Amino acid sequence: MTTTTQAWPDGLAVAQVRVARPTDKLDEVVEFYSGCLGLPELYRFTGHAGYDGVMLGLPGTAYHLEFTSHVDGSPCPAPTDDNLLVLYFAGEARMYEAMERLAEAGHEPVTAENPFWAEQGAFTFADPDGWRVVLVPTPVF
Repeated sequence: MTTTTQAWPDGLAVAQVRVARPTDKLDEVVEFYSGCLGLPELYRFTGHAGYDGVMLGLPGTAYHLEFTSHVDGSPCPAPTDDNLLVLYFAGEARMYEAMERLAEAGHEPVTAENPFWAEQGAFTFADPDGWRVVLVPTPVF
């Protein structure tokens, strides 16, 4: 895997970024993010100290999501309606392609807690754990 290092203004050199969270619905969550949204599966592991997990590219390999499941279940509290993963698309057509795959899998948009997202032409979906994903047709900033 080839990565590039980004030098931050404070001198912190970051080669990769991973956002990780537990789930009790690993297969359903992976299907939502990989099967419906199209994030590529980078790595899968099983039985590591009671944990199974999957890493998905966001995009590519330098930025990724990790979902883990433990044999004893998840200690994670339910998310609020404003816990968001925001995905900005390179145009409305690409966003609608992802929305079509979500709809085919039975996922319908939900109302965003913050009206900013609707004002941007974005659509919000809840993943199988209730975490929110916002699809935005173009970058806002």
